[in-house]
Amino acid sequence: MNEPLEHLRFMKEAHTLNLALAQDGFTHDYGLQLGQSINGAKRNHFGSGTENDLGNRMIAYAAAASDARMGGAQLPAMSNSGSGNQGITATIPVSVAADAVQATEEQLIRAQALSHLTALYIHSFLPVLSAFCATDSAAMGAAAGVVYLYDGTYEDACHAIQNMAGDAAGMICDGAGCACAMKVATAVSSMYRGVNLALQGIVIPNSNGIVCPTIDETIHGIGRLGTEGLRETDPVILDIMLNK
Repeated sequence: MNEPLEHLRFMKEAHTLNLALAQDGFTHDYGLQLGQSINGAKRNHFGSGTENDLGNRMIAYAAAASDARMGGAQLPAMSNSGSGNQGITATIPVSVAADAVQATEEQLIRAQALSHLTALYIHSFLPVLSAFCATDSAAMGAAAGVVYLYDGTYEDACHAIQNMAGDAAGMICDGAGCACAMKVATAVSSMYRGVNLALQGIVIPNSNGIVCPTIDETIHGIGRLGTEGLRETDPVILDIMLNK
């Protein structure tokens, strides 16, 4: 994180573009209107909304951006690994956290750079196309960025990602559509839980599932899950889609 700021300043564009999508998703009725619905739940006494709940705010803003992206908004997204929804997932939670802690512009830019680089690294172990929904790996990048903004350590960031590996890793991709906003929301929700535990010194022990003793082993395991484990899943998904 010691790279000269001028080399990273372009990452501010990710924040600007993807937040604009979120605002568009809040003001227009795109797709499932999931972002709007999370805040609107308080009207039905079914939730607290977003104003005083950081986790809900992260989820709602990311979902609203995906609603807009998948619903035909005439606005660009800053992508990650070639995907607009992955870019949204890597960006929006970091932007919301930066606002919550009143981060400086430099802290925001460095947190965004860390998020996107981490997401790119994890995605490098996944196939270009697979049945693995990579919004989850993008949210692992966001976890590192959010931990940085909350003055966490490298170990905290590793623990947050390992917590996420024990949560929603393996969510399937069944084609692009309005339901992508649901998957973005799931990934960001997992990120929030994983970071919350890590910042309190809690990590899923490596005796559990695909959580491994080191962060690199865990990331490589996620790559194997997406590459080998879900190899036979695509034909089944297609068969279901084509025969319903």
